[in-house]
Amino acid sequence: MAIISLENMEFFSYHGCFAEEQVIGTRFIVNLHFETETSEAERTDDLSKTVNYQTVYLLVKAEMEQKSKLLEHVARRILDKLRETWPAITTARVKVSKMNPPLGGQLENVSVELSF
Repeated sequence: MAIISLENMEFFSYHGCFAEEQVIGTRFIVNLHFETETSEAERTDDLSKTVNYQTVYLLVKAEMEQKSKLLEHVARRILDKLRETWPAITTARVKVSKMNPPLGGQLENVSVELSF
């Protein structure tokens, strides 16, 4: 088993409860970690025997392009799509962070982390 991580994927997206957030957008950072069996890929050096990182990135990108009000909803869609696409993934954890959220004060980000 191996843990594969895609860290600090950056997207400009339109998620938020305020109407202006869904118009002007903001920057988001996504971190994704998942566990899957890789022993055959380790022995054979064959990409088809593991989870292709580029395909995972494109999956996350596609979900980040769909407007949502809640980070919880975005994170759940990412996990659901990951599980649907690669049933061999045994566990996964995703963290979606909204950078500089409009909360009336200065803070770096707000995040939601979900797992299965």
